[in-house]
Amino acid sequence: MPTTQNHSQRPLISFIVTTFNLPEEYLQTCISRLFTLSLTAKEREIIVVDDGSATPAINELNDYFDEIFYILQPHGGLSEARNTGLRMARGQYIQFVDGDDFLITIPYNHCLDIMRYHQPDMVVFDATTSEADDDSSATPPFSIEGPMNGSTYMYNHNLRASVCGYIFRKDIIGKLRFNVHSTTEDEEFTPQLILRAETLYATASKAYFYRQRATSLTHNTQPEACKRRIDDSFRVICTLQDRIDTLPEQEGVALKRRIAQLSMDYLYNVIRYTHDAHALETAIGMLRNRNLFPLPDKPYTRKYVWFRKLVASRIGRKILLVTIR
Repeated sequence: MPTTQNHSQRPLISFIVTTFNLPEEYLQTCISRLFTLSLTAKEREIIVVDDGSATPAINELNDYFDEIFYILQPHGGLSEARNTGLRMARGQYIQFVDGDDFLITIPYNHCLDIMRYHQPDMVVFDATTSEADDDSSATPPFSIEGPMNGSTYMYNHNLRASVCGYIFRKDIIGKLRFNVHSTTEDEEFTPQLILRAETLYATASKAYFYRQRATSLTHNTQPEACKRRIDDSFRVICTLQDRIDTLPEQEGVALKRRIAQLSMDYLYNVIRYTHDAHALETAIGMLRNRNLFPLPDKPYTRKYVWFRKLVASRIGRKILLVTIR
């Protein structure tokens, strides 16, 4: 695809935008917001990966034809699209953006300032689902926490799985890629990515707008889709647990916290999707066989503490089966 971008200098940041059969206005909003950020044309690279849309998304992006890289590939899923973007990206840093979401200008510029001034391996920021937060007249919380390494951050924080909540240096990913066979690709990719960060800064700025759509994969409540998400969640837990012995002690301890939280989420979703006592006991047995149940007695979050106590007893499990919807 022709482009006027200058290839003689490595861009500061590559935005990898993935799209598949999205409404025209969503993708246009996503792309247009990237041009409002405090970046020059030489500093940014915009890669749009169209994962086999029925109508090629390039037809909706004529206004940006000379300022983006557009890739149309056969439909292979979100992970395949993101991996394609990573192969193409030339930027020093990477930012993933789902095509139905967008970056919020003022708070994201704050994240860019952190990146420019401190040059860390990673910047962590917050997301919002409220359109009220997308207000250019509002003053966002320009907080900053750091520096720290990724394992310290993971041990002290409840991670947001979505990789879209992180700016990260491309060089730290090595051979790490998204699992193309999983529906929970972020849960597997993100913690492994964070552990690779030697310098990390975090901010509470709500820089990413996540659009909640009833037709999205995460909102598919068909029994087969729910079962696959549950099965994929357990597979991710096993994959991460198998990595612990290969890691330094500090990183292993941090990953154990993440595994405990994923184990809680796994049981929570078994209850939410099935409301079946036998299915819950089966899931508990699978975790117990991996020495992951009972859940560790740690004060990670308030939700974790109360859930751990209830799920540890048969009476508590009956309460959870009735109350979780």
